[in-house]
Amino acid sequence: MRKSILFFASLLVTLSLLLAACGPAATPVEEPAEVPPVAEEPVEIRWFIGLGTGSQPEHLAPQEAVRDKFNASQDRITLVLDIVDNAQAPDQLKTQVAAGDPPDIVGPVGQSGVNEFSGLFLDLEPFLGGFDFSDFDEDSIDAYRMEGEGLLGLPFGVFASMIYYNRDLFDEAGLDYPPHKYGEPYADGDAWTVEKMEELAMLLTVDANGNDATSPDFDPENIVQFGYHTQWTDPRGHAAALFGADNVIDADGNAMLSDRWRRAFKWYYEGMHVKHFMPNSTYQNSDLLAAGNPFASGNVAMAHCHLWFTCCIDDVPNWDMAAVPSYNENGDVTVKLHADTFRVFKATEHPAEAVEVLLYLTGEGAGELLQIYGAMPGRISLQEEFFAGMDERFTQGVDWQVSVDGLAYPDVPNHESNLPNYSKAYDRIGAFQTLYETEAGLDIDAELDTLVSDLQAIFDEVD
Repeated sequence: MRKSILFFASLLVTLSLLLAACGPAATPVEEPAEVPPVAEEPVEIRWFIGLGTGSQPEHLAPQEAVRDKFNASQDRITLVLDIVDNAQAPDQLKTQVAAGDPPDIVGPVGQSGVNEFSGLFLDLEPFLGGFDFSDFDEDSIDAYRMEGEGLLGLPFGVFASMIYYNRDLFDEAGLDYPPHKYGEPYADGDAWTVEKMEELAMLLTVDANGNDATSPDFDPENIVQFGYHTQWTDPRGHAAALFGADNVIDADGNAMLSDRWRRAFKWYYEGMHVKHFMPNSTYQNSDLLAAGNPFASGNVAMAHCHLWFTCCIDDVPNWDMAAVPSYNENGDVTVKLHADTFRVFKATEHPAEAVEVLLYLTGEGAGELLQIYGAMPGRISLQEEFFAGMDERFTQGVDWQVSVDGLAYPDVPNHESNLPNYSKAYDRIGAFQTLYETEAGLDIDAELDTLVSDLQAIFDEVD
């Protein structure tokens, strides 16, 4: 019995092996083909330049170099430049915004440049995470925190204003240079005031026959050298530059002009058309004064402007900086300030990437840009390097401390602060500037009254 069972068991095993051998071959399991990942296209971020600084010919190549360096540093973002001449930039940007195609990021630009676009910028705070703010002055950060809008920018470039002066013209006239330290008197012991600066400016204004503006033989129709010019600013800037911070609107929203600013506009008007130590519009745009850049012509002894003016005075080899004079017997001084930053539009389709670009431009890329713009860095860690670079560019020896010390005397309210119906108000103020720089024989008091009346009507249009 046991042998029979073993025989049948062996037979079953043999049959199963034969059936397996004769059956169809097993189909091998194929590994799934590896699908290559689809490469994502880099995000394009458009950087609009020209609303503030950046559209001058000498800025173009360095800005392109910063763009190229950023694009080479990573492969997720392609930074594209959109450079527009400063005169056309506001209208160009308005057109882009109206068409629903604003840029992603704009700058560097100060407060004046963005007033017409108020409310359109992104709050950066949600995108900054653990960002370290310790490299900035705390007050400079707070300046970009707007009520109801959030943090709209980070400090990039700070431009104090000062008196630029041509050493060679002072030497030729046998005059001591203006003081560099705030609170310091002129060399003869007189307080450094607007009146003292005017006294020097009269002596430094010379006609074709060599007569200065104090001479009875002085010919105002043939001036070849001017003593003073407040360069490249509007009327609010003119007034704030030498006569203290103020505005053309009061706390209740009414148009106004303080006695101090009325004095300022009379001073400018008389300086151009009565005393002739400042160039009027005709002279400003003449070949004598470099067709719109008077101090760079070498024929203006003193000019009030900002630190960014170093962009455009390479043709004057021997200039330096002096303190802004005081405007009253108390020694009060105001240093007109510009502070530029970058802003991101709310409408950007790529806010995180746009903020990443902003952080690069205010961080790793800031050093290169600040040199070409002539801006003192908002980042404390970059300031020493910045001034070392400026010394390499301007080898005559410039007292850069003047620009640092001036930060203690800011114009508050700022001369670029917003106004109701800003574009129209700005144009009306600009028309007033054209008038007082161009027309002799004006009743300047009457024109100031008309300006206030017209501004009130413009402000009332938005009520």
